[in-house]
This record gives sequence, C-alpha cells and structure tokens, in this order.
Amino acid sequence: VQLVESGGGLVQPGGSLRLSCAAPGSFFSINAMGWYRQAPGKEREFVAVGISGGSINYADSVKGRFTISRDNAKNTVYLQMNSLKPEDTAVYYCNAKILHRLGYTPLVYWGQGTQVTVSS
Repeated sequence: VQLVESGGGLVQPGGSLRLSCAAPGSFFSINAMGWYRQAPGKEREFVAVGISGGSINYADSVKGRFTISRDNAKNTVYLQMNSLKPEDTAVYYCNAKILHRLGYTPLVYWGQGTQVTVSS
C-alpha cells in the first residue's frame, strides 16, 4: 500500500497548515493512522495517532495546537497544525496499521514524507 501524503509547505511562525494522507485500496480495516516527524539531525518522533474506536493521542509538544482527524470512508487521515513554531520544522510521515484480512497480522505502512518548514 502506497500512502499518499499532501499539504506540506512553508509557513510563517504562528501560521497553519493541514496535512492529509490517503490509503488507496480496500482493506478489512485500518486499525490506526497517524503522523510522525523527523527534523534534521534528529530521530523520527511520534506526533499524533487516531485509533479505530475513536482513541486519539498526541505528543506533548503538539497538544493544543495540532488536531488529528480521520475520514474512514476515504481511508484518509488529516493533521491540522495551528500556531506553528520553528521547532515544528521537519519532514512529516504518515503511518497506517492496516488489517488486510481478518485473522492476519496487521501491517504497518509509511508515506513518502512531506516537508513542513516554519520560518519567517
């Protein structure tokens, strides 16, 4: 499954961006969809995840500023990023845990990454 990301770009501090990630195809279920990010010279880190059943988790660094949402009919996850800071600058990667068939082990997929740059 090739996850398709969009929505990155350059924004000034305090601005907003919305990322989207779609998982094309038909599956038994998508157990979770979320976002990670990797800044230059740093490890990839968790940002947010939306889990089937409605549970949502955020990294402390983005709580209150970022909102994750899912459109299950479109197999798409969104990340609304508000009040962006220079330290949010990173490549953002979509992540999905997909169950192709009942009784099988869910598989994890990654998007290609989309650059978010917060700078004046």
